[in-house]
Amino acid sequence: MIDIAVIGAGRIGRIHATNLHLHSGANLRYIVDVSETAAAELAAHCDTQVGSLESVLGDATIQAVVIASSTNTHAELIEAAANAGKAIFCEKPLDLDVATAQKSLLVAEQQDVLLCVGFNRRHDPSFERVKEEIETGSVGDVEVVSITSRDPSPPPADYIARSGGLYKDMMIHDFDMGRWLLGEEPIEVFAFGSVLVDEKIRTAGDIDTAVATLRTESGRLCQITNSRRCSYGYDQRIEVFGSTGMARAGNQRETLVETASAAGYARDRALPFFLERYADAYRIQLDRFLRVVDGEELELPSGTDGLRALQIADAAQRSSDSGLPVSL
Repeated sequence: MIDIAVIGAGRIGRIHATNLHLHSGANLRYIVDVSETAAAELAAHCDTQVGSLESVLGDATIQAVVIASSTNTHAELIEAAANAGKAIFCEKPLDLDVATAQKSLLVAEQQDVLLCVGFNRRHDPSFERVKEEIETGSVGDVEVVSITSRDPSPPPADYIARSGGLYKDMMIHDFDMGRWLLGEEPIEVFAFGSVLVDEKIRTAGDIDTAVATLRTESGRLCQITNSRRCSYGYDQRIEVFGSTGMARAGNQRETLVETASAAGYARDRALPFFLERYADAYRIQLDRFLRVVDGEELELPSGTDGLRALQIADAAQRSSDSGLPVSL
């Protein structure tokens, strides 16, 4: 049993805490949040207790922490947990500032602690299968990766204002997926962004629709499309085109039922949002994190992966602002 604490009792913290509560190898000891009410409610839901950051970091029996608090606290909490010798699972992004993120990674490296970043899509069974097809050579040499990611509706304007922008908040997942599937580091990004969904998003200083292209030194390309609005559900698709074939993963739907009539064929909508679409991925990633804490050797998205995705997101923002490609 791994003794663990969750820092952050919001939506993501609730997902992780619930999964840990149900995991046979985890002993969820504490919930920590600046809101005592939120912490108490989640602690009651998970049959555990409310703790303070000081009590968690000072408790030698706590082996690991999950950081699911607001983004502006991530780097500071990584450093504090690393200095306390805890294994760390941190939600993306590491920070909104590249230099701050780099500093937190340095502390984790100096303390020689495990730091895993919550890029849950790498753990999705369908996306993993596409990665396996690449590695077994069934698509040949990778040439073009296409990633589509569209939310069903935009988040509240107050969230947009503190999110760090679409590239760091939303497309950062796709930048990580692009690196993972390309098999090579991108050396250039070219991004375009628009406001086509909600003028309140422009007022908050952000965009709601974006396209970005990544290019590697060998010429491999990754095309990413994001939108904050999708009328038919949560649109999550990837395709990898190679020299001898193609592998792709489509949307997951509410059911697999298909009906047919004189009017044509009909299928159910895509799953409504990330909570449903990536439920398995959230469980799998924490299971793998716990197994690594317990000594098993598994590949996990690292702090370096988190930093690299943040650097690409930062460059994409600069490209979008300038209308020019940006070297990485």
